[in-house]
Amino acid sequence: MHYAFDEDQETYAQEVRKFAVKTLAPNYQSDDQKAEFRRQLALDMAGMGLTGLRIPEEYGGQDATAVIAGIAAEEVGREDFNAGYLIINTALISDIIVRNATDEQKQAWLPGIASGETVPAICITEPGHGTDAASLELKATPDGNDGWTLHGEKTSITLGMAADRAVVLARTGGQGARGVSAFWVDLSQPTVSRSAFDDLGSRAIGRASLHFDGTPVSRGELIGNEGDGFISVMQGFDYSRAIIGLLCIGAAQASLDEALQWSRDRVAFGSPIGTFQGVSFPLAEAATHLKGARHVCLEALWRKDNGLEHSAEAAMAKFWAPKLAVDVIHQCLLTIGHIGYSSEHKVGQRLRDVIGLEIGDGTAQVSKLVISRHLLGRKFAP
Repeated sequence: MHYAFDEDQETYAQEVRKFAVKTLAPNYQSDDQKAEFRRQLALDMAGMGLTGLRIPEEYGGQDATAVIAGIAAEEVGREDFNAGYLIINTALISDIIVRNATDEQKQAWLPGIASGETVPAICITEPGHGTDAASLELKATPDGNDGWTLHGEKTSITLGMAADRAVVLARTGGQGARGVSAFWVDLSQPTVSRSAFDDLGSRAIGRASLHFDGTPVSRGELIGNEGDGFISVMQGFDYSRAIIGLLCIGAAQASLDEALQWSRDRVAFGSPIGTFQGVSFPLAEAATHLKGARHVCLEALWRKDNGLEHSAEAAMAKFWAPKLAVDVIHQCLLTIGHIGYSSEHKVGQRLRDVIGLEIGDGTAQVSKLVISRHLLGRKFAP
């Protein structure tokens, strides 16, 4: 057993951290204030290889391991939490395409994602169906010409206002998961309209509702086989949830580092405030919990890389890391005090931003259901 990154992984982490400090950090707060997605961000991330991590080299990507993708997410999360959504989306969507698309489709679709020219989204959630995604209603109606037209609405779509294309799950058959197919849809078509949310946090990612009013899709835009879309897409979430966990841990670790430095610098009653147990003990607890959650996330990704079952570990990462990050960042804000409560300090924005991933990409209740079934067996679990 070896509890450390190898030399290449450690070097990569340092390179991504330098990039994030220099290129991402200066825009973190201003992007939030403007509440808009900068196209240059995708190109900057692509220049560092961060939008092509899970794309094979032959299509312009890095062909990186899942662990490397997780390392990148944590380092980016330290400096610009919202930039990390590009890692999540591109890694998840690329994995879906690599596993299910034809060679011709891969050649047509993946290079644009890797280069940052194509900002991708994934459209699953609907106004009436979030956790119960297998019951989605957006309809793909045959057009009589070996294609379909899409009718309905998707909501709470990350990067929805900015995305060029999206993996869209639509119902091509009967009820249930087997009636759902996945399509790679051009969102620039006039039959697609978008409306933005005014969110508490992660304002720079353009969360949106997308309305499809007879949007045409061809058989060449069908990903995999008809009726296999729900299952093929859901399989990708097993490891992307661990990447989400590390993104949240990155933001929490940055806040903890700031709170620790503040505890050294701030003097009260003639001593640095870190000398008081009421200040230092909560920070010690935060460091302990973050280390544990980080190991859970990395184990899930390591298991993915080694072809091992990792659904339970990914679920553990997804429900624990975002909640832990919220708690840690909140404690760090309290430690820093009134300065941390000011909009001039990043810790308050991190708190607003991280809360979103307690909801998105799977609630804690669903994660605990997955874990319970793994522990007890399907017959003895909810």
